[in-house]
Amino acid sequence: MNLNELQPAEGSKFAPKRVGRGIGSGTGKTSGKGHKGQNARSGGGVRPGFEGGQMPLYRRLPKRGFKNIFAKQYVAVNVEELNKLEDGAEVTAETLKANGIISKTLDGVKILGRGELNKKLTVKVAKMSASAKEKIEKAGGKAEVM
Repeated sequence: MNLNELQPAEGSKFAPKRVGRGIGSGTGKTSGKGHKGQNARSGGGVRPGFEGGQMPLYRRLPKRGFKNIFAKQYVAVNVEELNKLEDGAEVTAETLKANGIISKTLDGVKILGRGELNKKLTVKVAKMSASAKEKIEKAGGKAEVM
């Protein structure tokens, strides 16, 4: 494909609405804006969230707590779920996603210690609980925090 061959997908283009072209067009005279008022004026209209002077919803609702915008979100995986992998495999966020154990990686994967592990695995993840590390090493595997 070349730049001169680019064109929009079939059915994705609509002709713009032609306003103010006579009464028979359906959008003549007031051009679909009604009679007078703030929305009929040029440059008229209100900002998003404006409720005509009533206290807007985003100000009526109580604000609670503190939201850390720099906080990292980890996907939690228990050691019992690692039994789905082959013996001797290397466990990373990508292999977990490829095997359908997790659906998204977010900021990393944290291995938690629920259940038993009976496969020898090399685990390389962002975070790991102490009990999970202990169970991985007890099964004969290696646990690394990246």
